[in-house]
Amino acid sequence: MAITVYDPIQITKVVETKVLLEEEGIQKKQYYRFRGGKWYGGIATADCIGCNLNCRFCWSWRFKNRYSIRKFYTPKQVANILEYISKKRGFSLTRVSGGEPTIGLSHLITLIEILESKNLDFILETNGILLGFDVNYAKKLAQFSNMHVRVSLKGTTPEEFHKLTGAFSSAFEFQLKALKNLLDFGISAHAAVMISFSTEEGFRYLKQRLEEIDPVLVNTLELEYVILYPHVVKILKKNKLKPNIALNPDGTPQKI
Repeated sequence: MAITVYDPIQITKVVETKVLLEEEGIQKKQYYRFRGGKWYGGIATADCIGCNLNCRFCWSWRFKNRYSIRKFYTPKQVANILEYISKKRGFSLTRVSGGEPTIGLSHLITLIEILESKNLDFILETNGILLGFDVNYAKKLAQFSNMHVRVSLKGTTPEEFHKLTGAFSSAFEFQLKALKNLLDFGISAHAAVMISFSTEEGFRYLKQRLEEIDPVLVNTLELEYVILYPHVVKILKKNKLKPNIALNPDGTPQKI
């Protein structure tokens, strides 16, 4: 399978020029949807545009790079919409999904700060690339008590990371470093891993690496499986990826 190798840090810089806008000292960001959802027992979600990984199984691929939308929101506007959804649906949890929330750190920090003032908790779902690249991300996030971080690992080994994302295999280390940085600053966090394309050997390798950072990461490791939505099946076929195990949209196991 031919995959063009790229550096996610360089991709971040390109994406920033498309999804961020500075106006009167406020960093605005592009979002394409706001919704309530069943995850975490009920959560208000803002779906942002732009990511620094090009995962070959991504279920948000149709939307995450829709730069033509050109609809920018301030952190306050996003927080107000999430608050409205939360009150309407009886939720106390909020998140940013769709793209990568850590692109636009100033926007993210201000958003979490406003949500904290509204007594709303925030789940930071991230691929961890920027949190591992720059320790200052974790340092700035450490000020919040209303936040938990879920680092979504793209595979179990550097080689698998490259196969699934197309990025340099060495960027896998940023994901693991993100977990170390978060725990070093006392931030509540756990790892999730896309396991659908993994081997038992790879899974053992990942658990060993997590154990070296902190045993709690092994005990709390969340297993993530590719969900065979029609548009996901389409991208898997395009990239000639076949999962070892997957889920149907209704959550039932799919025999491969």
